[in-house]
Amino acid sequence: MKGPEIVQLIDTTLCTACRGCQVACKQWNENPGLRTMNWGSYQNPPDLNWNTWTLIRFQEYEAPNGDFKWLFRKDGCMHCTDAACVKVCPSGALFHTEFGTVGVNPSLCIGCKECIAACPFDIPRYNQETDKVTKCDFCYTRVKGNELPACVKSCPTGALSVGRKEDMIKKAYQRVKELGGDANVYGDTFVGGTHLIYVLGEKPEVYDKLPTRPAVPLSIIAWKDWLKPLSLIAGGGVVVGAFLHYLIHGPKDTGGDSDQAGQGGGE
Repeated sequence: MKGPEIVQLIDTTLCTACRGCQVACKQWNENPGLRTMNWGSYQNPPDLNWNTWTLIRFQEYEAPNGDFKWLFRKDGCMHCTDAACVKVCPSGALFHTEFGTVGVNPSLCIGCKECIAACPFDIPRYNQETDKVTKCDFCYTRVKGNELPACVKSCPTGALSVGRKEDMIKKAYQRVKELGGDANVYGDTFVGGTHLIYVLGEKPEVYDKLPTRPAVPLSIIAWKDWLKPLSLIAGGGVVVGAFLHYLIHGPKDTGGDSDQAGQGGGE
């Protein structure tokens, strides 16, 4: 049964980079911690990984007026409405939930990594040991039980909130109006709209690893939306044609043809 579409709103201007959401995500999903190396940044680990589905990105930024700023951004699955990962997944491991988010069924994953190549946000990660792909599932079991996602529940500043899609979009635009300047809403207009929406304090192109114009690759659209349906129609036409031929002409009597051919040869 389809429920109301829900959206997680991330107000980056309220984030203090405490990484409570990052820890809560790992704890709730029982993902192990892995040893990392210092690479010259407070951001740890350096990127999303099979065991890290939520990551706080740290970024030093010099504004046009010369002011120095820290930019913090919670990174993870955007839960696209027109999700490229769902389109390409051949096994059904990735699917749309009744809330509009993108769920994951690890038992169905065959490790083909098609979703990794297709995702415009570079989110899914591959685990070589299990031959599975992992990503955030919006705490699907928690949401089904009327609980907040673990990351949202852990946030001490109100930077993270979740609710009905229309309410969260309205809240995002109200916040941007309050902030003024280059503040903007990110995510509500791409790939059919995402279920993770940002309030950004700066223009999108300022933020590391945040695509300014994310889109489902044309090759995927061409295959999944156009060519594959046509091939199924064509395949169905062949089957129907063969069946009609059978009804009209009956089965081919190869034995009789052989006898006639043998008699003709005898003459």
